[in-house]
Amino acid sequence: MRTNRVAVAALAVGLVAASVTGCSSSKKKSGSSSGSDRGPITVVQGKDNNNVLPDIAALWNKDHPTEKVTFRQQSDSADDQLQDLEQHFQSKDSGYDVVSVDVVWTAEFAAKGWIVPLKDQYNLDTSKLLPATVKSATYNGTLFAAPASSDGGLLYYRKDIIPTPPKTWDELIADCAKKGSVKGCYAGQFANYEGLTVNAAEAINAAGGQIVKEDGKTANVNTPEAAKGLDFLVNGFKQGYIPKEAIGFKEEGSLNAFQDGNLLFLRNWPYADSLLNTNAASKVKGKFDIAPLPGPNGHGASSLGGHNWAIGAFSKHKATALDFLKFAESDEVQKLLINKASLAPVVTSLYSDPTLVSKFPYLPVLLKSIETAVPRPVTPFYPGVTKAIEVNTFAALQGQKSTQQALADMQSAIQSATSG
Repeated sequence: MRTNRVAVAALAVGLVAASVTGCSSSKKKSGSSSGSDRGPITVVQGKDNNNVLPDIAALWNKDHPTEKVTFRQQSDSADDQLQDLEQHFQSKDSGYDVVSVDVVWTAEFAAKGWIVPLKDQYNLDTSKLLPATVKSATYNGTLFAAPASSDGGLLYYRKDIIPTPPKTWDELIADCAKKGSVKGCYAGQFANYEGLTVNAAEAINAAGGQIVKEDGKTANVNTPEAAKGLDFLVNGFKQGYIPKEAIGFKEEGSLNAFQDGNLLFLRNWPYADSLLNTNAASKVKGKFDIAPLPGPNGHGASSLGGHNWAIGAFSKHKATALDFLKFAESDEVQKLLINKASLAPVVTSLYSDPTLVSKFPYLPVLLKSIETAVPRPVTPFYPGVTKAIEVNTFAALQGQKSTQQALADMQSAIQSATSG
C-alpha cells in the first residue's frame, strides 16, 4: 500500500460504467453459497485514479458474457475503504463478491470469517508469485487472498550530487554535508497518519526490532533494537538531517519537496518515479536515481505495501469470483497494471522482462525491496495497533516524548488493543 498512494479524497462511492454491465451492487443479504455457483460479480476497490478498471472489465467481460464484472469504487482514503468493507461484511452483503484488501487487513478479515480461505475447492496456485506477496495474503498458515499488486519503499537520491547512494544510515547522514544549496537532506512520510506507521516500522525492523510477535497479539516494541530504529528518525529532527517541515509530510508533500529540489534523499513508493520524470514542474528530471533503503548496517527493511483480492464470504457466485482472482494474476493483467497504473507486479518473472525493465529501470531495485520487505504488524487488531504506533511515534518526533517513553507507551497501547 502507498498509504494510500497520492491524495486522500472525500468519500465518493460509484460505479465504473465503461465497458461494464452486470449485476446490481445494491445490498443483498444471504448466507454463504456453494463453490459451484456462477454468475455476474461485483468487485469492490478504492478509487481508480489511473482509469485502469474499464480496461480490466473489458478483458474479462469479453470472455465471460454470462459472468460479467461490475466494479464498485470506494473513496481514495484507506480508512474510508476499510470502514465500508467492515460495514458491508457485518451486514452479510452478498453483493461484495470480490474485494480489494490492503495487505494489513488480511488478518482481521480472515479472523472474523469475512473472506474465503483459498484452499480445497478454492485452491489458488501461487507458484509463479513473489513469496513476499503470498505471505501478505496468508493468515495462520492459510492463504486468504490473491496477491494483486505489490509495493515497496525506495530511496530516491540526487545522483548529480551523490553519485553513489548510501547503504547505511551513517553514510546517509554523512552525505548530508554534501547537499550544498539543497535545502534539506532526508525525508519520508512523518505526518500523524498510516504513512508514519510505515516509516516507523521500517526503521524499527531495519534495526532488528519488532512491533508485535508472530502470534499477532503480544506487543514486543519496548526493546533496545526498536529504540535504535526509532532514534534514527527522532535524531533526524533533533540534528537537522530531517527538515522540520517534514513533520507534516504525507506522500504528496514529500514528493513535492524532492521534486522542487529541496531534498537530497527521499523515501517514497515506486509511483514517484514516473511523476518526477514527467511533471513539467519537476526540477530533478534526469538528476535522480533509485536505490534500496539503507539501514544501520547495510540494506534496510522496506514495509511491504500493496493490495490483494479476496472472495467475500457471503457471495452467491464464489466459483466465478475464484476465476476472477486467477485472471487478475495473469501476465496480461499484471502488465496492464504496471504500464497504465505503475502498480508493482506480483508475478516474479515480470521483474526481468526486458520490455518492462527498459520502460521501468527501477524494477530490479524494487524487486530487491519487496523480497526483503517486512510486513507491518500482522494482527486481527490492526486499527488499534497502527494508532498506537502513529500517536507515540509522532509525539517522539515532535520532542513531546523521549524515545524510551514513546516505546513504553506504544507497548502498553498495543497490548491493550490486542487484548480483545
